[in-house]
Amino acid sequence: MIETGLHGKVVIITGAASGIGHATALRFSLEGCQVSAWDVQRCEHCPPDWLGLQVDVADPDAVEKAARAVAAKFGRIDILVNNAGILRDGLLVKWKDGAAVSRMSDEDFNRVIDVNLKGVFHCTRAVVPYMIRGGGGVILNASSVVALYGNFGQTNYIASKAGVIGMTKVWARELGRHNIRVNAVAPGLVETAILKDMPEKVLEEMKRRTPLGRLGKPEEIAEAYVWLASDSASFITGAVLSVDGGIVTGT
Repeated sequence: MIETGLHGKVVIITGAASGIGHATALRFSLEGCQVSAWDVQRCEHCPPDWLGLQVDVADPDAVEKAARAVAAKFGRIDILVNNAGILRDGLLVKWKDGAAVSRMSDEDFNRVIDVNLKGVFHCTRAVVPYMIRGGGGVILNASSVVALYGNFGQTNYIASKAGVIGMTKVWARELGRHNIRVNAVAPGLVETAILKDMPEKVLEEMKRRTPLGRLGKPEEIAEAYVWLASDSASFITGAVLSVDGGIVTGT
């Protein structure tokens, strides 16, 4: 195994109860990291050596409390993976027979922004002081391929994920002086529960548009996070790494 320099590092993964987040937590654990798994749901499948915390990243007070708990248990925080995210898809305006029959609601727009964008802000703001005191760290943010290319029916989701890219670039500039690297990963379609309600014909069409001809696996996204956190990526900051099988959404 290639030496990654991750053994003994303290890593927080949000949205770690399932899907990409859980796969990422397992992968960092294999590297010998001390893992804190955060999720709005209880992390039922956490190994006993993990610190599993029930955290709504949209709640800044809950996030600050959880960060204190991690630092108190492990003595430091080295890596933050801002993975938590939700979908509430819908057209901005649905038009039929010469009239608007529906519009994206304020509730659906705001909830996605609260979790996907403000949640990343809350977690990073809470963790950075511990990283500075510890001499540095790595922050990895979940964006999406749709933030780069757009996608039908996802105004709220794309606004959140494009905002994550912007914050990633700002923080890379601000925090580099403290030896903190900040990067984003932009996954394509990945085999997780979030796709369970997507019609099969839509999934097949997305596979067709992907040069590699398939959906991604959570473990493949986890590998990208581990690599970006490792010593192999020590001169990479402010970058957006697409892990998408080559897909260009919407073409």
